[in-house]
Amino acid sequence: MGFGEAISTNLSKITDFNGRASRPEFWWWILAVWIVEVVAGLLFGNLRGGNGFLLFIGWIIYIILWLAALAVGCRWLHDTGKSGWLQLLLLIPCIGVIILIIFWVQPGNSTGDKYGPAPAS
Repeated sequence: MGFGEAISTNLSKITDFNGRASRPEFWWWILAVWIVEVVAGLLFGNLRGGNGFLLFIGWIIYIILWLAALAVGCRWLHDTGKSGWLQLLLLIPCIGVIILIIFWVQPGNSTGDKYGPAPAS
């Protein structure tokens, strides 16, 4: 799965927390979110006291992107045989992110499990 395919897949599954996601699907999406955040920060970073409408639109886009990131993160954790609820570890400062990164870099299960069949790469 390439960059464009991962983006279109995740945008079509923006609220789908069921099933499994492949490793490329997860990591390409994370890269895309980071790129959008950097570009938006550069474009709209100095609008804090300025145009409220653009800030509102920026926050809507941010919420949509992170909802999709949580969904693909949940599906990727499913692919590694773990519960998507483990993303609640993000609420623990510093340690939670480190633990999740350790889970996220583990290889996925190439066979079916309780979360569904193996995703297509």
